[in-house]
Amino acid sequence: MNRCRHFLVSGRVQGVFYRAASESVARRLGLTGWVRNLPDGRVELVACGEETKLKELEQWLWQGPPRARVEQVAVQDVAVQVFPGFSVLR
Repeated sequence: MNRCRHFLVSGRVQGVFYRAASESVARRLGLTGWVRNLPDGRVELVACGEETKLKELEQWLWQGPPRARVEQVAVQDVAVQVFPGFSVLR
C-alpha cells in the first residue's frame, strides 16, 4: 500500500547538492514526488511509495550528501497523491 509523506529538512541543506542527491535517492528507491528549496533555507519534499522505502528515504534525509549538516527532519503523513516520477522543483 502506497503512502505519501511531507518532509521539511533544516540545517545546512542548500548549496550542498541536497536536492539533486535527494532526487537520486528517491528515484533509486522507486518513490515519486518532488523536492525544492524554501526561502527560509530549508528543503521541502513530498515523497510517495512503499512504507519501507519511505523509511529508507527518511534515514537518508538525516544524513544527506557529504557537505550537508542536517539539524532536523520534520515528517508528516499527507494524502496519497499521484506523481509521474520524482523531480526537483525550482
